[in-house]
Amino acid sequence: MTFRVRIEEAVKKNCSNIVLALDFPFENPANRQTLCTRAERVLDAVYPYICAVKINHHLFLPLGVFDALQKVLKKVHEKGLVAIADAKINDIGSTNQVIAEYYFAAGFDAVIANPFVGWEEGLQPVFETAGKYHGGVILLVYMSHKGASEGYGQTVADSETGQKQPQYVLFARKALKWGADGVVVGATYPDKIRKVREVLGGKIPIYSPGIGPQGGVIASALESGAQYLIVGRAITAAENPAESAKEIRNMAKAYLNKL
Repeated sequence: MTFRVRIEEAVKKNCSNIVLALDFPFENPANRQTLCTRAERVLDAVYPYICAVKINHHLFLPLGVFDALQKVLKKVHEKGLVAIADAKINDIGSTNQVIAEYYFAAGFDAVIANPFVGWEEGLQPVFETAGKYHGGVILLVYMSHKGASEGYGQTVADSETGQKQPQYVLFARKALKWGADGVVVGATYPDKIRKVREVLGGKIPIYSPGIGPQGGVIASALESGAQYLIVGRAITAAENPAESAKEIRNMAKAYLNKL
């Protein structure tokens, strides 16, 4: 069963397109068991309202992907969700292959990779490794922070045609060419989501982070073409994560029903 099928099943099961970014502030490494317990408690509380869990270095580093993080991954799958490794893979091919191999071997269903490194001796080994594990590759097309324009938004010449295009547009085209399972475009930039949707033509889903504290708005992200909303602090830092996740899920669901 492919990654796309697995996440679509989770969407149907929980009537949710919310991907939980399971990120927490820095914790003294001596308290890593407390951090692991906190992650599990949040998962236990919010799993009925999400379809996937995205895990970043906030948990990779203190818990270790083959150590305490295994408990979190096990719980993700027990709840019928999928796990996405926000590794932003961005190195030479041989290194990328090893990185991807470890994440998939650890139990992740998909990895996020940075298309800046290109295909040949870049991300090709990542896609090949994902295929071996029936996993997914999601490409980082436009980030959600203010400085994203300095890289993803710069105007560059297409290496194949020589035509000048925004970098993120070329990345969206590469996602189609390479057969990516998703792209990341910040919810803080609805205009970029619309342009990427136009390029992708509905063939690849858009994942949008930045909802809540970063300023991303559910309605504008969905209206612009986002299929999945990545939500972190609005849930993990909430006084009641379950209520927050449920409210966000229901808001997204209600808006999608209007489209």
